[in-house]
Amino acid sequence: MTRGHHHVASSNRELNSLLYSTFLGSELYFLPTLFSWQLWFHQSKLLSIAAHPWHDLEIGPDAPKIFNVVVEISKGSKVKYELDKKTGLIKVDRVLYSSVVYPHNYGFIPRTLCEDSDPLDVLVIMQEPILPGCFLRAKAIGLMPMIDQGEKDDKIIAVCADDPEYKHYTDINELPPHRLAEIRRFFEDYKKNENKEVAVNDFLPATKAFEAVEHSQDLYADYIVESLRR
Repeated sequence: MTRGHHHVASSNRELNSLLYSTFLGSELYFLPTLFSWQLWFHQSKLLSIAAHPWHDLEIGPDAPKIFNVVVEISKGSKVKYELDKKTGLIKVDRVLYSSVVYPHNYGFIPRTLCEDSDPLDVLVIMQEPILPGCFLRAKAIGLMPMIDQGEKDDKIIAVCADDPEYKHYTDINELPPHRLAEIRRFFEDYKKNENKEVAVNDFLPATKAFEAVEHSQDLYADYIVESLRR
């Protein structure tokens, strides 16, 4: 077990302990999801709260290599959708100011957290556009280090794990060079007409993507435990 896996497992055990101690002695049972619990009273009454895609959807048993991704923006879209962290809904942030569209489906990994207080971003290469709000299994093949207006904003580059045309890819160096050039150019240009500066550094291999996913899991687990303590 790696250090990252050990840290996440330890934090999850502490999290479960806090959840159970919170409700100890009360006359109800519950499904121990993170925020959107379903509660049963002894009288069989049900209180249901809508699930939150960031907190209630599991990352998946094969992380950090294969994981769930919630799609926010479809391939070919000029609309910048994003997760509303309070409600869990996908909202329209803006229409892109530049004459460009997202080259691939774009979303986030549930139960992860980055230094910008958002879940970890993923660009998923596959044959078809996916509707915002759907989730799929993705396989990390690389990392795109990026600085957005002076802040770290790295992206995982992945392929759809259930797309027969792309699921065999294991590392970003297997992609055609032109595909990587398109991805880089999109992120370099998509905020230029907003007078916002974005810098994209050299793509990194799959092993760096795995490390980034594990690190984001650690940050998320720490954040949840601290939130429950408060």
